[in-house]
Parts: sequence; C-alpha cells; structure tokens
Amino acid sequence: MATKTISITEEAYSILKGRKAEDESFSEAIIRLSGKERLASFFGALSDEGGKKLEKEIRMMRKRHVKDHIRRMR
Repeated sequence: MATKTISITEEAYSILKGRKAEDESFSEAIIRLSGKERLASFFGALSDEGGKKLEKEIRMMRKRHVKDHIRRMR
C-alpha cells in the first residue's frame, strides 16, 4: 500500500492520538473519524423485517415532512 507523509501541529497530533483506539493505526483512526466507513459498519445490524419496518417509517416521516413544508409555504 502506498503511503504519504503529512505535517500536522502538535495540538492536532495530541487530539488524534487521544481519539485513536489503542489497537489501531493513525491511518485507521483518520478513516474512522472521517466517517468514511460508518455506513458499512451498520451492515447486517437489522434483520430483513427490521430493515423493512425502518424503511417504511422513514418514508412516512418524509411524506409528513413534505406535507408540513407545503402547508407552511402557503
């Protein structure tokens, strides 16, 4: 894997060092903290049935939000 060298302030280093897990590299910590892998970490967290229920609730909330927005715009 190719690597890059970057310069960061002592303060940034201290913050990053404090936020990284003991068993993870600085690269892994940066990726985790940047949110790039968050969605993938939830894969399989819900059963198919639970996922369908959640999707239905989200769709209903979106519809209510649109209706409320239209009502306020009148």
